[in-house]
Amino acid sequence: MKQQTLLIVEDERSLSEVLTYNLEKEGFRVVTASDGQDGLRKAQSLVPDLIVLDLMLPVLDGLQVCRQLRADSRTQHLRILMLTARSEEVDEIVGFNMGADDYVTKPFKLKPLIHRIKALLRRAPDAPASADRAAMHGIEIDRVHHTCRLDGQELSLTPTEFRLLWTLIRQPGRPYSRNELMDTSRGEDANALERTIDVHVRSLRQKLGDKADLVETVRGIGYRFRTDLEGG
Repeated sequence: MKQQTLLIVEDERSLSEVLTYNLEKEGFRVVTASDGQDGLRKAQSLVPDLIVLDLMLPVLDGLQVCRQLRADSRTQHLRILMLTARSEEVDEIVGFNMGADDYVTKPFKLKPLIHRIKALLRRAPDAPASADRAAMHGIEIDRVHHTCRLDGQELSLTPTEFRLLWTLIRQPGRPYSRNELMDTSRGEDANALERTIDVHVRSLRQKLGDKADLVETVRGIGYRFRTDLEGG
């Protein structure tokens, strides 16, 4: 089996070394870069299987690197996991539609991070997820035009409900904590988040009707979008 190559673009040397050590133990080939420009150059020359990309980088920041990778036909389908230092930076990622496949907020635990890297790598390389559209089980959501359809019929969602559904459907099967969902759902209607995420999920489920169970409660964690339609 071909060894998979990971590129870590991280300017914090100690963190880069810890990630390299642990990912190599998992059997990956790991290449590192300490600034955005070097990371972009290595991504374009190596075309790795996945990039762990810090947001705050010298020379070029992570958003600029990500945009350039997505604009290049050689690298536009690379899997990108973004590292962010503050939840406010997650807002910026969402707002810029910059195309990361997943994000992790620092500080993070190594085992969940490695699990998420492996989950991204399991995606079929010939069927990458669109950066702006997703569809599953009759639900079609378009982030560019801010539309959502259920079995062909348009759904009227609040901005928070839209962001919640977008976050969940982009990675079906992956559990999201309530804090993560609050981070990704924060936007121009931030005052709505004074209520709990549970209230928004309840409202979203009501609008999904017969397919409400697709938004599944994960006890002790939060919510996930189901990968199957069977059961209740």
